[in-house]
Amino acid sequence: MFRDIFNYTLIASTIRLSTPLILAALGGLYSERGGVINIALEGIMLAGAFTAATVTVYTGDPWIGVLAAMGAGLLVAALHGLATINYRADQVVSGMAINILFLGVPALLSGALFESTGATPQLPRDQVLPDLRIFNPQSFPKLASIFNQKPLVYLALLLVAVTAYVLYRTRFGLRLRAVGENPEAADTAGVSVMKIRYAGVLISGALAALGGAYLSIGQNSLFTRNMTAGRGFIALAALIFGRWDPVGAMLACLFFGFAEAIAIRMQGTVNIPNQFIQMTPYVLTMVVLAGLIRRAIPPRSLGIAYVKE
Repeated sequence: MFRDIFNYTLIASTIRLSTPLILAALGGLYSERGGVINIALEGIMLAGAFTAATVTVYTGDPWIGVLAAMGAGLLVAALHGLATINYRADQVVSGMAINILFLGVPALLSGALFESTGATPQLPRDQVLPDLRIFNPQSFPKLASIFNQKPLVYLALLLVAVTAYVLYRTRFGLRLRAVGENPEAADTAGVSVMKIRYAGVLISGALAALGGAYLSIGQNSLFTRNMTAGRGFIALAALIFGRWDPVGAMLACLFFGFAEAIAIRMQGTVNIPNQFIQMTPYVLTMVVLAGLIRRAIPPRSLGIAYVKE
């Protein structure tokens, strides 16, 4: 039984299931390092997933769907930024409002466009994101399943390294961290707090929507109602678990992806009700948050609106 669960296919499944979490967590990192809580990751992922599937249905090109999804993410993130940065609304309330909004908006638009509030039409195989194999399966047969993934999987892993470089090695990263820690000092040094925070929030929206697009036209071939199933909140938990660091967030996402992969593979192989198995990733999320949230030290100005004096 253990050989049926713990094998190379499990590693491939872990990476695949972690991808939307990694993209959303990296997005949340940009926003929260700049001092803006982005609890709206769930809603942005839903917006990206629906937009990607809908645009792909009409254009037949999944890459246009991906770009459209990122555009939708930018728009939703801009709405969050307008409410929290310009009008200094409560960041948690604004984020939850977006989450609630996008529980209903995709169903409403889907009913208008496709006469079905539950899902968009099923995409044919040639209209979903293709697989990209890195190794020759004949030369590396055991690694074939691990390195036969969607392009967005490799992009997510690459973006971890890019984000680490941007955050710790570039002027923008230094300013983003400074604004998240001490916006008054950053403002005194000539840094535009509003512009930097907007940049962080917008990048957050684009990356989270990319994670949503992966769900609808990469991992699946259609959008279904509430298909993110709490992944935006899990990504937020992974961000806290990883202590607002890109590599730490990635490792946390892989941990949650591993838990989900185990839960999927255990169904039908162990004598435990499926409902309890399916709860595993969410229970782990609560346990991790309960154990680490007091020890994790967020950016000092996270959640605090900046008022220039």
